[in-house]
Amino acid sequence: MPENKDILIDQLIEKYTENHNLSDLHIRSDQPMAIRENGEIITFPDEIVSGHDVNKFIKSHLDTYHTEKLENDMQLDTAIVVKGVRYRANIYHSLNGNCIVLRKIETIIPVVEELNIPPAVLGACEYKNGLILITGPTGSGKSTTSAAILNRINLTRQENIITIEDPIEFIHMNQMCIVSQREIGKHVTSFGNGLRAALREDPDIILLGEMRDYETVSAALTAAETGHLVLGTLHTNGAPNTINRLIDVFPAAQQPQARSMLSQSLRLVVTQQLHKKKDGTGRVGAYEVMVCNNAIQNLIREDKVFQIPSIMQTAMAEGMITMEKSVENLRAMGQI
Repeated sequence: MPENKDILIDQLIEKYTENHNLSDLHIRSDQPMAIRENGEIITFPDEIVSGHDVNKFIKSHLDTYHTEKLENDMQLDTAIVVKGVRYRANIYHSLNGNCIVLRKIETIIPVVEELNIPPAVLGACEYKNGLILITGPTGSGKSTTSAAILNRINLTRQENIITIEDPIEFIHMNQMCIVSQREIGKHVTSFGNGLRAALREDPDIILLGEMRDYETVSAALTAAETGHLVLGTLHTNGAPNTINRLIDVFPAAQQPQARSMLSQSLRLVVTQQLHKKKDGTGRVGAYEVMVCNNAIQNLIREDKVFQIPSIMQTAMAEGMITMEKSVENLRAMGQI
């Protein structure tokens, strides 16, 4: 009987994934199934999943390492495969029992031209060194944009790509580049450790799934300064907030040096939002783009980050665009 229940949950996931244009599935002990479709939560009151079934499903999809990590941390980020589809999974304890949030990972890596990405972001695929930051709230498509940029590089350059992710989402095959993908917990203990090791692995391009602490940010700036191209993501909103977040991870005494390093290594900050299409067929991306030109380099060095939006508004010829203008353009085109 438990085996049949496990299969049932797999079948539920398969059914909702196939029949809905969803981004996430919410599976909660003794609660109705719920999904996020086109940015909105939809609940199915007739589809209750028992806590017993949730626990059996978790047990069947986790190895010993991740089972122990879930018990120790009371939450877990990993990737699982259900009926041939990859999902980014967050499993966590709650008042009612174990819960699972599955984010569908598209197996086909998107082409940059299909994502409505501004030309300045396409130009990032040509950079040989420096730091490119893809930012935005959870679920805004940061991983998709990063994967598209990486895929373009993989198809057009002969270099060594190393990714450090939590968890691995898109699978990149060797094309013109060679690609090594490492997952936190499975192949490396932390972003900082993985990044330090990557510098000894003859990389040209390094993708960091997230830049969340002093160790990782410091190593990323060093890597970018020493001739590598580093792509990183942050859960920030807008270029000024992103720059301040990076500087703030450093102790106060080191912040002037960090500003100097960042001003020299930063190439591009992209902030994303997803908006529901006017015709209800899905969502479309709005992109804010800051290109780190001489004026912005000076503002970062001089700790005048708050003035960056003014520069962005007057430098559209260089490919910059504010979020307000990007959203305005989508409205003018009748997309939202």
